[in-house]
Amino acid sequence: MGGVGWRAYVSIMVLWFSYLAGSALITGLLAFGARRLLNTRFSLLRTVLAAGIGEAVSSPVLKGLMSGLDPAHPDVSATVWFGVLGWACAMLAAMIVLVVWEAFVPTGTVPSPVFWVRSVRARAARTRRYWQISWIFVRAGLGPYLRGRQRPDGGESRSRLAHSLAAALDRGGVTFVKLGQVLSTRRDVLPEEFVSELGRLRDRAAPVPWERIERVLRDELGAPVEEVFAEFDREPLAAASVAQVHKARLRTGEEVVVKVQRPGVRTVVERDLDIVRRLARTVDSRAGWGRAIGIVDLADGFAIALREELDFHVETRNMAAVAAASSARDPQVRIPRPHEDLCTARVLVMERFAGTPLSQAGPTIASRGLDRVALARDLLDEMLRQIMLDGVFHADPHPGNLLLLDDGRLGLIDFGSVGRLDGELRNSLGRILLAVNRADPVALTDALLEVTPRPDELDEQALERAIGAFMARHLAVGQAPDAAMFTELFRVMTRFALAVPAEFAAVFRALGTLEGGLTELAPGFDMVGEARAFGGTHLAERLHPGALKDAAAGELIALLPTLRRLPRRLDRITSAIEGGRLTVNVRLFGDDRDRATVTGLLHQFLLTLLASTAGIMAVLLLGLKNGPNMTDAVTLYQFLGYGMLVICSILALRVLVGVFRPRSHAR
Repeated sequence: MGGVGWRAYVSIMVLWFSYLAGSALITGLLAFGARRLLNTRFSLLRTVLAAGIGEAVSSPVLKGLMSGLDPAHPDVSATVWFGVLGWACAMLAAMIVLVVWEAFVPTGTVPSPVFWVRSVRARAARTRRYWQISWIFVRAGLGPYLRGRQRPDGGESRSRLAHSLAAALDRGGVTFVKLGQVLSTRRDVLPEEFVSELGRLRDRAAPVPWERIERVLRDELGAPVEEVFAEFDREPLAAASVAQVHKARLRTGEEVVVKVQRPGVRTVVERDLDIVRRLARTVDSRAGWGRAIGIVDLADGFAIALREELDFHVETRNMAAVAAASSARDPQVRIPRPHEDLCTARVLVMERFAGTPLSQAGPTIASRGLDRVALARDLLDEMLRQIMLDGVFHADPHPGNLLLLDDGRLGLIDFGSVGRLDGELRNSLGRILLAVNRADPVALTDALLEVTPRPDELDEQALERAIGAFMARHLAVGQAPDAAMFTELFRVMTRFALAVPAEFAAVFRALGTLEGGLTELAPGFDMVGEARAFGGTHLAERLHPGALKDAAAGELIALLPTLRRLPRRLDRITSAIEGGRLTVNVRLFGDDRDRATVTGLLHQFLLTLLASTAGIMAVLLLGLKNGPNMTDAVTLYQFLGYGMLVICSILALRVLVGVFRPRSHAR
């Protein structure tokens, strides 16, 4: 009896296993078929669930169709065909589920369950931080502006809004303070009230305890601090939200400064950058003023710059590049030399300058009798040479990053933020400055249009008149131009939908920041006049006969291959003209993207046409009353009609999934 029970148990288990294996096989085939027929990739979870639903739906349909068959004398051919139709119905149901799911919950809008499980803690922390930042902005009265219900007005209301925005960013922490600092340089997109308020934000923080700093140094340098440095001052010289700076002395006896990144700051910044991106997308979708200033692009550019600032390898390369270019001309402004063998992603070791911060150097300059105007001129000359000649320049030369050295020269430190200009952009900037120096509105218009995308509806004559009016206000005889004129130039460009290149915005940000240091050195210093003089001198150097000869020789060398082939090509063209064989080949859809677009549209059109045809045929066949009977309730014509209806539905779903699914997600 026990043996019989055991065999029954084994038989039941085999039956269950066979049933589960068969169901899994059917579900897998349905999932594969649905994905192939829709020609689109879906997640495994979606596909399996859709196939399971299709299998469940098809069972009662198949039973209903086969209800008219005689169980005692089954018709094998009819059973097979009804089975094929039931399988097609299951496939159709699975495809309907996938398309409806894609229509209401597009792929990518909801993370997969695996992602949810892995990131519950991170998402919870980010959510708490998101609500914390949102509450800070709401308490500052910025909620209606973020939701697009209000837009900044003029006058006192805009001043209050600017003050509230600056206060909210200050309370938001390191990432938002730096965001405010970056926005304070975008005079082309923000009113003066916002620029002024955001310009007051300062990056400051309490020092990190020495034990945590020592741990970072040991992890990054691979050895205890005592083995790398002969002396190390545990009290920081300065502390900011990203890093803090300590004095030290190498075992070779050289005095250095060590910049150490604050522990955990990268995690905080990455989380906050995600929040900045989300807020930017929200403002872009709900507020017209956000789309007008390109707030999403601003957020993306800010994220790239801040991530670079968190990698001290980037700052090391920046400093080395600027120092190498500067040392080649014996400058009056010194750049510290990094010790690259000791620099890592979170630790930066550089030459230490003996001097006084420029913001505290007033008494020293007076007691030593230094020429303030000469110092200011040297500083401006160094910055302009970095911008116009080297292409790599310090992007944040505020007075805190400037030192008056003991030898009477100036020092420029902290290269976490730099700007870069390639040769073409430097040439374009030179043409802009030359046009400003000559007060030529036509030349300035042409120079600006070389570096900005031209809008389709640009009124070039109106732009020239606006630039001419701008020059009449700021560059007429007897006028004293100042740095504010560049702000108005940005306003003119914005009015005509000309996007200021980010590289140029960085240049004018640096020059606007430098103005504070020049004012500290020499109150009343004519920065614009000196810059115009530098532009004239620089242009004169480039127009020197030797420089022109070298430029012409370079252009000629580049043209030699073309000139060598030109006679042969001219001979072929003239021979073809004489013989009446001259033809012009125009290749339509030469770009792969054009061909893909046209092919996709044609594909969708043909699928729609076939679906419509199959649908019409299905209606006609289902409407026929006579015909050979397959069962008591279903005729052959009706069976074919059901089949055509399934085909019509599959083709229609194929069209719909192409509508609901963006091309970037399609296979």
